[in-house]
Amino acid sequence: ETTQQGGSFVATIEAAWPCATLDALHSNGQPIAYPVAVGAAAAGHAIQLRDTSSAFALAFVMNLTSAAIRLSVIGQTDGQRVIARLRPHVSRLVDLSLCQTMDDLGGSAYSSDLASLEHETLYSRLFRS
Repeated sequence: ETTQQGGSFVATIEAAWPCATLDALHSNGQPIAYPVAVGAAAAGHAIQLRDTSSAFALAFVMNLTSAAIRLSVIGQTDGQRVIARLRPHVSRLVDLSLCQTMDDLGGSAYSSDLASLEHETLYSRLFRS
């Protein structure tokens, strides 16, 4: 799914805001993971790392909130409240992430990963996962 999202993202950005970086990335015909596509687009347009990280993290929060709204767990107004309340936390986590090294990365969520693998092959799903 991440390469499908990456390909769609690249196609949209190339159509609206083309840049040499995306042209080069896309020209080899290989699938492009969504986070790589976002990073390449940001680099190609000289968007700063902090701004890119903030937008990417906030988009993640917004996507989860959108899913909650579509599932009728919360309404649109409450969804906006959730996003507003999480914004300072997103900003703090972005700041924290920018001072980390590759050695600081790590984690595991075996049950969640296994459930995701099973969900990926289900015939009928509410959302792409």
